[in-house]
Amino acid sequence: MALWDQLKSRLQGLTADTKTQVAKFQNKDFAKASMAMCALIAAADGTISAEERRKMAGFIASSEALSVFDAAELQQHFEFYASKLESDFEFGKLESIATIGKLKSKQDAARAVIQVGIIIGGADGTFDENEKRAVREACHAVNIPTGAFDL
Repeated sequence: MALWDQLKSRLQGLTADTKTQVAKFQNKDFAKASMAMCALIAAADGTISAEERRKMAGFIASSEALSVFDAAELQQHFEFYASKLESDFEFGKLESIATIGKLKSKQDAARAVIQVGIIIGGADGTFDENEKRAVREACHAVNIPTGAFDL
């Protein structure tokens, strides 16, 4: 129970910090990269179920961290990357990682996208190895050491 309380507390801290960070990056590249990250996390096990899509839509609509963006536009970006991952997982993953990689020269924005991925990964109470791997790959794409996020 203590471990879960620690994780929950850490996620709440990340959420507050992430909202502050996201508000600084109200641009299309950041919106696309954050939704590419969300799609990567949703597809981390190789598929995106209808339930995962529904939960992601709910997260996009209700996330304080992403409230600076139009939810409908974010949903469109998520669906774009999710459909790429579903039709050809490896190609979709490359495209999603490339989109996140566009933030390489904007380290603050890149860190905020990584934080979004961690929040999504831990939203169901577990941050499984597939989700961690997806976040690590995104970290590598933007040259952020995975140790910065205990990955």
